[in-house]
Amino acid sequence: MSIDFSSVMRGQLEQRRDRVARAISSGGPDPQLTALLNEVDAALQRFESGTYGLCEVCRDTVEADRLISNPLERFCLDHLNAKERRALEDDLNLASQVQLGLLPDRGLRFDGWRFDYCYEPAGPVSGDYVDIVQTRETDLYFALGDVSGKGVAASMLMAKLHAVFRSLISLRLGVDQLIERAGRLFGESTLPGQYATLICGRASKDGEIHICNAGHPPALLIRGGRIEPISATGLPLGMFPDQKFSIDRVKLEAGDTLLLYTDGVLETLNNTGEEYGMPRLVHITTASRSMPADRLVASCLADVTTFREGTSRFDDITMMGIRREPS
Repeated sequence: MSIDFSSVMRGQLEQRRDRVARAISSGGPDPQLTALLNEVDAALQRFESGTYGLCEVCRDTVEADRLISNPLERFCLDHLNAKERRALEDDLNLASQVQLGLLPDRGLRFDGWRFDYCYEPAGPVSGDYVDIVQTRETDLYFALGDVSGKGVAASMLMAKLHAVFRSLISLRLGVDQLIERAGRLFGESTLPGQYATLICGRASKDGEIHICNAGHPPALLIRGGRIEPISATGLPLGMFPDQKFSIDRVKLEAGDTLLLYTDGVLETLNNTGEEYGMPRLVHITTASRSMPADRLVASCLADVTTFREGTSRFDDITMMGIRREPS
């Protein structure tokens, strides 16, 4: 189903106009609110004239993620003045610092488990999501996801997903219930056409993992020298309300490992336009299967980096290794 982006943005502006107008009506005249109301009215007028979303200098389309972040935006990146460019750079740097502050600790070891991950944004901010949470009941929850789109809008949704996931863990829900509720809450804060793929799981001290895959690339279970994929059991979060998910239960013995990754790994291109792809990831994972979680992730990342040598990265890359350690 196609999404009418203009209609969505117009609806957002109309809602904001109503809120500002109510604030002025209840609180009396305010210069800042009046100026904001005039800006919103001007943006709505641009819809009437058919110029909304076009740069006022070059008439090219303003970047969609910037319009989502600020529906009042009037200029494309190429035509921001020096002051606006500095403000944008400051905002991006701050957003990058906030995102880095949301990342879990590296090299986590607990109750026979070892977790590690790599997180490499393609730009200042990322739409990839990675988290590891230890509960008082000694279970470990983990999640790895990828929000649709790129740039600031995707990073904002990534932060929303982080907040939703963290808030629900304390309820001690089953993994399927956790991801179902997360989907409802996440969907309430997204625009049509925005979604997130997500793998969510819980690791118990007896070696059992409950895992749920919401439209994400399959996790790779490395067990007994074999690679077993754990494929999606539902659609991405935010696509439909009240989605239901099923879970996979796997028992990891000493030396068994689970590898999670975002699609930026598989879709990495080399200088001939060839994709990295699943067969190559399976090959390097098999070759590195006896390594601890941190070295497995590092080996896979090094292989991706070597493959794309000489080309720029266009997507975020995140991987997580979960290994059952020998006693």
